[in-house]
Amino acid sequence: MYDVVGVRFKKAGKIYYFDPGGLAIEKGDFVIVETVRGVEYGKAVVAPKKVEEHDVVLPLKKVLRIADPKDRMIVEENKQAAKEAYEVCNEKVITHQLDMKLVDVEYTFDRNKVIFYFTADGRVDFRELVKDLAAIFRTRIELRQIGVRDEAKMLGGIGPCGRMLCCSTFLGDFDPVSIKMAKDQNLSLNPTKISGLCGRLMCCLKYENDEYEEAKAQLPDLGEWIQTPEGPGKVVGLNILERVLQVDVTAAERVLEYTIDELSKQGAVTVQSTD
Repeated sequence: MYDVVGVRFKKAGKIYYFDPGGLAIEKGDFVIVETVRGVEYGKAVVAPKKVEEHDVVLPLKKVLRIADPKDRMIVEENKQAAKEAYEVCNEKVITHQLDMKLVDVEYTFDRNKVIFYFTADGRVDFRELVKDLAAIFRTRIELRQIGVRDEAKMLGGIGPCGRMLCCSTFLGDFDPVSIKMAKDQNLSLNPTKISGLCGRLMCCLKYENDEYEEAKAQLPDLGEWIQTPEGPGKVVGLNILERVLQVDVTAAERVLEYTIDELSKQGAVTVQSTD
């Protein structure tokens, strides 16, 4: 068993686990930790707890100390410096006529490195840009190409639903989203209806997908013939979430509605499929 504390470096960023090192860390405390990028400032979002070896990536790096007001001042200074670095880099991108869009700039807590995040349609030769930036900032320079979903996460915004983007408020990781999920939920396949600000399929298509898959496994397909209390009929409509079927019953000469529970009690079975 290992003692760990979960730390997040951005509001909706991924949670990383560190060795608390015997410090009395509580959920909500800001801490200074050692990472592969250098010394960083983060927030403890998971209180210290014990976990099995297979639940963490070893070796665990340690929490150096609990942050104090001076550390917070350094973070604010770094944010201001990052804004200035953004303007400088943007000018250099224009000067070198590079086909790239600068999204964000971030200093590590110890100012050991400055990271420039950008999007581009293809590969970009930014060697001359790096030389210019290194000469200006006199520290390690990293240019990191990100995708459009990561760009939306960093910039934020309001989605088609009228709420702040999920990715920028609470989603730590991006789950795969497929067009099949939209089909299963009987949504319009119009790209403008099911795409987010990033231009990709909306992350929220994933939220109810498991419920739809479970419901579909219990229900017959459209066009199937089933046995009902009034006789055999053809399934002509489905309300997946409420588990309700609309069946065109031959003997009744009309469409009747049944819940899956009603049909199960009556022993309704699929008797024929139609193409």
